[in-house]
Amino acid sequence: MNEDAEPQSGYTSPPPGAPVKELRFRLPDLPQVRQFAEDEARGAGMAEEAVGDFIIAVNEVATNAVTHGSDHAFLRTWLVNGDLVVEVHDEGVWKPGPLPGAVGGMGLWVARLLSSDLTLRAGGDGSTVIMRFPGKE
Repeated sequence: MNEDAEPQSGYTSPPPGAPVKELRFRLPDLPQVRQFAEDEARGAGMAEEAVGDFIIAVNEVATNAVTHGSDHAFLRTWLVNGDLVVEVHDEGVWKPGPLPGAVGGMGLWVARLLSSDLTLRAGGDGSTVIMRFPGKE
């Protein structure tokens, strides 16, 4: 995991000409975010046993975006060499947690464990999390 650093080439944006799907959302839209994630995972040919973990990771990061970042955010997906890449961006700036002794704040940690790669960028233009997951079986 490369925290607060630029991800490797190919992770920061979709390859030229790659189809990109986007969903703008707010806190009440999280059920639609989970459905969008499920549809994207299945569409990418993700292994059935990995779909649930994918939905959990996307939901955790999306929830952080609209609770710790700003009241609205967007999610984009695209494929790179068969892998599914997910970007969640909000206009706020939040710090990764959890703090020592915290009961909550484990969402980003969970997403790191479930994805094959996760990058967090937080700065003046907002917070962006980019995750990569194996696609086709």
